[in-house]
Amino acid sequence: MKSARILLPTFGSFGDIHPFLAIAHELQSRGHQPVIATSELYRAKIESDGIAFHPIRPDLPPLEEWSSTIPRLMDTRSGTRYLFREVLMPALRGAYEDLLPAAQNAAMIVTHSIVFAGPLVAEKLNKPWLSTALAPLSLWSAMDPPYPPGAPLSEKLYDLPPAFHRNIKHFARRFSARWTTEVGPFRAELGLPSAGHPLFEGAFSPQGVLALFSRELAAPQADWPQNTIQTGTCFYDKKGEFFGSSEFAGNLFPDIKKFLVSGEAPIVFTLGSAAVFDAQHFYDSSLFAAQRLGKRAIFLIGQETNRPACLPQNTDQFAAFEYAPYGELFSRACAVVHQGGAGTTAQVLRAGVPSLVMPYSHDQPDHAMRLQRLGVARVIAKPKYSLHRAAQALKTILDDSGYALRAKEIGLRVQKENGARSAADAIENALERA
Repeated sequence: MKSARILLPTFGSFGDIHPFLAIAHELQSRGHQPVIATSELYRAKIESDGIAFHPIRPDLPPLEEWSSTIPRLMDTRSGTRYLFREVLMPALRGAYEDLLPAAQNAAMIVTHSIVFAGPLVAEKLNKPWLSTALAPLSLWSAMDPPYPPGAPLSEKLYDLPPAFHRNIKHFARRFSARWTTEVGPFRAELGLPSAGHPLFEGAFSPQGVLALFSRELAAPQADWPQNTIQTGTCFYDKKGEFFGSSEFAGNLFPDIKKFLVSGEAPIVFTLGSAAVFDAQHFYDSSLFAAQRLGKRAIFLIGQETNRPACLPQNTDQFAAFEYAPYGELFSRACAVVHQGGAGTTAQVLRAGVPSLVMPYSHDQPDHAMRLQRLGVARVIAKPKYSLHRAAQALKTILDDSGYALRAKEIGLRVQKENGARSAADAIENALERA
């Protein structure tokens, strides 16, 4: 196929950036010219990886300010509303102005579901456009219902009939309509017709929707958009220049390798790339839980302030690191304790290890409950996470071999998926149709 310039607008944490980097590399290997458009904060990370970058608003604050802003974004009850009302909507017009020149010479635009300016630019310029869904929650099926942020973490909710969940979806549409009130008037101002609710039907391109998650997490449903293509997860596992270091280029740090070979498989405790800035007592409680169980543990703390206060020094029992590539580390763990982010959840599934999930907000509660229904995880609500509950849940997971067996079976199937390749195939097919 002839080389094409493909614009990839995205926004969020590593879980939102990494899938687009994976797709960009696959497109680049086929001779295309991918351009990732996102917050200026990620410029060094993306450009150091050999991918073209274009800045768009909203920009994320410097890392030193994340500890004050992330708690509001990750709040279990109000975090999603805060994201839309206080971060995304005030930047809507700015994002449109930023994207417009970048899209002029693009042959295709592939948008993240919350980059609301993406569809507007694509329609205004009459450009081929594909939308994406990084998590099942974005496709909101009444046949395979999600757990929306703030809902009780109960299996009983899932077992209610589809008619109930259609009503819940209707309520969610009405309730969330106030979060994106700026989109409709701006569309009219641009001379564009109404596209419906920006978080539901308005988020999906009529030319194609890429479901960038594994069918092991959620299989295709009859009430997904008809033109949805499920690619599987687009894995990317390189830290790059984001924290000012390029040491982690997909290889385990020597100190981590040394720790791993010094004893039995450890429990890995991590909070991803965003929730880690709102860790509170997670790492201290986790250390005590591991000590109570007599298990080795690795703590991926993100920043030095999260290092457990009572972490023993010079021991082969416990170790803390700011970062490690999940793709290499998780498969060498006996279990992973995590927040349920899209990227972390996908890595846990691929690694084939059981997990304990402490979800915050957004799509995390849904991922947590899906893992629990698969029989590969237990869930503890964030306010209830403690030494005693974590130790008890981990003991159940580690003592019951069924968790590890089911996780391994699913992991083998996920490992056969190649989301980036499937996504690139779908993009090229859309280009040919266009």
